[in-house]
Formats: sequence, structure tokens, C-alpha cells
Amino acid sequence: MDNLAQAPALNGFEAPTCWGVSTSIDLYNCDLALMQDAGAIREFVKILCDRIQMRRYGETQVVFFGDDPRVQGFSMTQLIETSLISAHFADASKAIYLDVFSCAPYDSEDAARFAMEYFKADNYNIHVSERR
Repeated sequence: MDNLAQAPALNGFEAPTCWGVSTSIDLYNCDLALMQDAGAIREFVKILCDRIQMRRYGETQVVFFGDDPRVQGFSMTQLIETSLISAHFADASKAIYLDVFSCAPYDSEDAARFAMEYFKADNYNIHVSERR
């Protein structure tokens, strides 16, 4: 038995040929108050995981750091049973860099749209890649 995903294809990828899907979402001109609220970030993760049907494993880690004001802000990690969700919140530029990696199928565009709405971003870029 191989370790390749056996679930139906999403994001245009054929599950039997790939290990998982990695989605990078860059959100621009986000609501700074939400970005600086650890509770709001934890709530976002909870809702996102429910929305894309990912089971959280352990608590959401939200840590503020950065000596350089250009990159200062919260970073978040959330283990999921099928891999990991992570993000960095860059306060100075009001940008969020969100990554979702899972060997279970999920809708990358829906995740990006939800993140944009939740953090009140003006726009976003998305890059989806198949992991083999």
C-alpha cells in the first residue's frame, strides 16, 4: 500500500497521484486590530478548520515576536490530523501570510476567500501546489 492520498480530487489535483495540497495565501491591507488580537486569530483557525473539514490536533499556538518592526507581529501554528496550518501577521504592512498543507482534500479558494473576509483584506494572492 502506498502513502498517496486516496480521497477525491480537489483543487484540480488527482488524489491518487499526490501526497497532499499546499496552499499559500497572501492577504493584503488587512484589519490591523484583528491581526493584533490573539483571540481573533484563534477563532479564525477554529472556523477555518471547521469550514475546510480539518480536525485540529492540540491548541492553536499564537506567539508575538520580531525585533525588526518591518516583520513584527503574531505567528500562528495549528497542527491538524492531516498536517499543518500556519501564518505570520506582519503588522507594519498589514499583510498576512497563511499556509495550509493537508493530505486530505480541501477547497483552497474557499479557504482564501474566507481568510480575506475574516481579516477584512482588500485582496489576496493564492498559490496552490501539489506535494508528491
